[in-house]
Amino acid sequence: MNLLLAEVAQATQRLAAAGVPSPRFDAEELAAYIHNVKRSQLHTVADADFDARYWEAISRREAREPLQHITGRAFFRYLELEVGPGVFVPRPETESVVEWAINAVRDMDVAEPLVVDLCTGSGAIALALAQELPRSTVHAFELDEGALAYTRRNIAASPDRARVTLHEGDATRAFEGEPGWDGRFDLVISNPPYIPLTEWEYVAPEARDHDPQMSLFSGEDGLDTIRGIERVAARLLRPGGAVVVEHADTQGGQVPWIFREEGGWTDAADHRDLNNRPRFATARRASL
Repeated sequence: MNLLLAEVAQATQRLAAAGVPSPRFDAEELAAYIHNVKRSQLHTVADADFDARYWEAISRREAREPLQHITGRAFFRYLELEVGPGVFVPRPETESVVEWAINAVRDMDVAEPLVVDLCTGSGAIALALAQELPRSTVHAFELDEGALAYTRRNIAASPDRARVTLHEGDATRAFEGEPGWDGRFDLVISNPPYIPLTEWEYVAPEARDHDPQMSLFSGEDGLDTIRGIERVAARLLRPGGAVVVEHADTQGGQVPWIFREEGGWTDAADHRDLNNRPRFATARRASL
């Protein structure tokens, strides 16, 4: 075992003791970041090249600063995104939301899909859809100026930037009063804030202390923004168009009921993520 791998083993123990959920992965990822190698190449780093800044990074993670804030990057599906203080860090659970959306749009067999991502944050969802639906046009809404700084940079760095349009504004009022948009979209997708205000003390420190509050909390029951998105989706979607909204794993029995038949919805359902937890709700706009 070389010096770096020995240090990684010690760092793993420290992170585990601090309550970090994935101590081994984080210790290796920080080692790879500091030494500018892949995780699979840690064994190739010579002892003389060990960088003591590794322990500075471990101390920050030990204090529950998000891994992605330390490295300045987040991986989402096939993307590498710039993230940091001021923007919500995309989570692996959201990849299953995007997977459903991509399959739903492909099943529609629309030549040039029109999509809107509400509460886009870093732009993860919007850019993943643009990348994996190569003939799509994607609109993305974000209100938080701190997040927008990252969104703009991530879109600018994307080879698909010509098909992604960023709008600064309230997602629950997207395209409101703007003619020509209502009833045109094939897909509305969102990973909105959904944590009840009463749950603040139970939120992981990485999120509670570092993600923007606007991206986390939404009213007493956590569903205020989702209710707003339902209204926007009802206005923007064409007949047969789909909406997909992420929610907390404790809200699986509540969110589908927001998309009621009397509101013009059909096929409202809930779905589980890769950890078999209720994660997102979907519905379709009823055909005329």
